[in-house]
Amino acid sequence: MIARTPEPPYYAVIFTSLRTDTEQDYAATAGRMLELAADQPGFLGVESARGADGLGITVSYWASEDDIRHWRVQAEHREAQRRGRADWYRAFRTRVAKVEREYGMG
Repeated sequence: MIARTPEPPYYAVIFTSLRTDTEQDYAATAGRMLELAADQPGFLGVESARGADGLGITVSYWASEDDIRHWRVQAEHREAQRRGRADWYRAFRTRVAKVEREYGMG
């Protein structure tokens, strides 16, 4: 689904990753992180895709940089980050961007 975001400005956190072959708890944890993020102040939405080659991109949208900082240090999220580094990702990058314009259809 395409996230329904408000009029800019707002922020995007772009998480690009390459998965390992380890599946242990990944799907359950990913689902829990989406559920938990949706309950955080300033969360605006999320879009995610993963290719057969293991490359994934998840973009979460936030009202402010402070909201992003609070999410980054949330306890369950910190544990998921630890597991990601140890078990689930061969490589990843997190990028934070300010959305200044938005346009489209549908």
